[in-house]
Parts: sequence; C-alpha cells; structure tokens
Amino acid sequence: MTSVGDAPCRVLVVWCPDWPDQDAEDAQAFEQVVTVVEGLCPRVEVLYPGACAVGARGPARYFGGEEALAVKIIDAVACHGFACRVGVADGMFAAQLAARATPGAAMIVAPGEAPAFLAPHPVSSLGNPELADLLPRLGIRTLGDFAALSAAEAANRFGAPGALAHRLARGLDPRPLVPRPPSADLSVSTPFEPPVEQSEPVVFAAKALAERMHAGLAARGLACVRVQVQVICADGQELTRLWRHDGLLSALAVAERVRWQLSGWRAVHRDADEGLQVGGITLLRLVPDQLVRNTGHQLGLWGDAVINDRVARAALRVQALLGHCSVVRPLLAGGRNPVEQVTLVPFGDAADPALPSGRPWPGRLPAPAPATVFPVSLPAEVTDESGATVTVSGRALVSAPPARLSAHGEPWLAITSWAGPWPITERWWRPASTRRRARFQLVAEDGSAWLATVQDGQWLIEASYD
Repeated sequence: MTSVGDAPCRVLVVWCPDWPDQDAEDAQAFEQVVTVVEGLCPRVEVLYPGACAVGARGPARYFGGEEALAVKIIDAVACHGFACRVGVADGMFAAQLAARATPGAAMIVAPGEAPAFLAPHPVSSLGNPELADLLPRLGIRTLGDFAALSAAEAANRFGAPGALAHRLARGLDPRPLVPRPPSADLSVSTPFEPPVEQSEPVVFAAKALAERMHAGLAARGLACVRVQVQVICADGQELTRLWRHDGLLSALAVAERVRWQLSGWRAVHRDADEGLQVGGITLLRLVPDQLVRNTGHQLGLWGDAVINDRVARAALRVQALLGHCSVVRPLLAGGRNPVEQVTLVPFGDAADPALPSGRPWPGRLPAPAPATVFPVSLPAEVTDESGATVTVSGRALVSAPPARLSAHGEPWLAITSWAGPWPITERWWRPASTRRRARFQLVAEDGSAWLATVQDGQWLIEASYD
C-alpha cells in the first residue's frame, strides 16, 4: 500500500465493530480474521486488534471489482463466526472512516471522491485532541472546512501536526513516502540454535531487535509506517505479518506484538484441519516497511513536545505489559450530558466519537463543565421547605424552590443556592426512546455543588463541581 507523491492508493479496511476489548487475548483471536483475509488478499496489515487493511487494486481485479472483493471478505469472515464491515477508498484514513461510517456491510468510495466523502466529517475524526478542541473555536468544524485552507496556512498556524492533519483532510496520505528505498538493508534478525519452542526467548530477542531497528532508522533520518514480523520455523514454515507502526511503537510495544503474533499463529495452526503445528523457531526478523522521512518533532517553546514524547513512550510501555486497552485517552465528543462528552479510546488509536463534538447540540449545558461525572447517576431526593418533593411541570415551572437535598442516601443538607431548571426533550421523534428531563445546579450548605436532574418525578445526581 504505497503511494507516489500525492496520489494515494486504493486501500481496503476490514473492521470488526463488535470486537471485544483490545487486549493480548483479543489480539491472538483476531489472527483468525487476519488469516481469513490473507487467504483472499496478500500482505495484510494489522492496524490494531479488530481492524486490518490490504491494498485493494490487485485483489479487486482478480475478484471482479472492489464491491465483489468486499462481499467476498465479509462472507468469508462471517463463515468463521465474526461480523465485519469493509471500507474501500483512496488512502488509509478515508478507508477507515468508510468502514466505520457505513450503515451496512461495505462502503466503496469511488476513486477521486475521497475529499468529498471526508468533507462532512467532524475535525475530531483526525484523532488529534488538540486540533479537535482548537479548530471548532476558529470556526473550522468539518474536514471540508479544514481542507479549504492552503497547506502553507495549515503548517504555519498549526505546525507539523496540522500539516499532517491537513493532508488527511484532503484525502492524501499522512506524509509522502521516500521515492527510492535506501541501498542498505535495514532489517534486523537473530537466529536461534537450537530452535526454541517457547515464546519468551523470542519475545526477549524481539525487544533488542526493535531497539536496533529504531537506531538504524534514526541514523539515516528515516521512520517506518509499518513493521514486518517474520518467523522461520524448524519445519520450514515462514510466517509473516505486518503491523502498523507510524513511529509510535516502542521496542517493548514491538516485542509485545511479536508475543501476540506467536500466540495467534500457534492457536490458528492448532485448530487447523490439517493438524499443522508451529515448530521450534530458528529465526526472527523485523523488517521496517514503507520508509518515510523522519520529520521529527517541533519543540514547543516550553518543552511540551518533549514531555509528550515521554508520556507516549511510557503509555506504550504499559500497553505492551498489560494489554492494548490498559491505557486510554479521553476523546472530546458531543452530546448534551457531561457523561456523553468524553469517550475513552486506547492510546495511539484514531477513533471517532459516537456523538460528534462539532455540532450545535441545543440544550447543552454552558461552561464551566462539572469536575466529576458519575458513570451511573446517583439517586437523590430534593424537597421544598415543607418536605414535599420538588417537581417540574411540562412548561418548566418549578413546584417550589428547592430547599433540602439528600444524595445517594447521605444525610440531608440545606440548599443555599440553585439555578435552573433547564428543560430538555431528547429523541422526541422516537416515542419508544423519548426522554424529557429538567436539570438544576444545586449548592449545599457544606459547599458542595451538584448537577441534578429530575425525570419522571425521580431526582438523580449526574455530576459534581469543585
């Protein structure tokens, strides 16, 4: 899946929307899906457990078109008990969004139509939290708005991350590839004599190999988009897999992916009808694939970029030890409730929130946002001076001023000040799921401040303020 200049290739992304949490066990299980796809298309690239990609041009010609290829893959994966969606577009970024955006099983974005397809998507789709927060405040809410800027303006205003994001918004690959591969062989390998049967020695060697590979690339001013893991077994089998790298995988992260891959290969071959077993390993090789110029990082005036790099390395190290979902990052989302406005995604993954943040969301509470949002709203009681429960009519009229509050069975507190109600009716067009609520901000005598909601006569505490 290479591109020359600004001409992106056709990429097919297979995404399993119902895949469980992306930990080591799931990575091993996903090998079954990758093996199925690999039976139809060569050089499968694993993006993360739950998604993989292939170059679409060659296989599409063989199977009679991109749509026929997508249907073939979906049916083959379904035969093994997995559901998947397929997106085909110019470039990896558009293909991933197509796979996630399709309401059906497959979405084919015609050649040259990637910019138009990307244009209505919110800027949060870029996977950059800083740009997702900054661009809407500048009036740039969609990828089409961002792509309308010139490349020079994007680079000058938003730096290197903005330049890369601008390429994505225009439907281009994130950065141009080196047109000619270097003459030096940048792969690294280590033999095992005698062949090893256990995974641990191989994983330990993989960490040292990854450090050598990174050092060799850095010495030549290069980085790699993917890393190819090759294992040669004593019985002559040669096993190969591509993992997405994009300069984010530490040596420990590469070693952990080797561990996942070994476990997945053994599981697949153990369950195969022909009864093949992965024998002792005689050679492990790591090959940097799709070399790109290492543009480095623009240092912030106060050294923020260095701190971010250290955080990224630490997060990837924890992921390598505890699993892909052991470290998550918050992704700003839309919605009217505080609990909906943050989505947690695994660190290093690009994801789109279910509720885009770039939309108006009428009825959304104004700033400041609550400091603590409860995953499950706490039951509460709010009464007036006489002890009667405070209610809100359909016309947003309060039965009496709130006077006392008891949150989650705690002792009663006097309410010293309050604001509201802010009524909101959601999904009014769906009678089965419509919801009418009224929200209040309440301050108690002990100084605590709460975001409370009354719905169907029941009071709930959604969040607290500091």
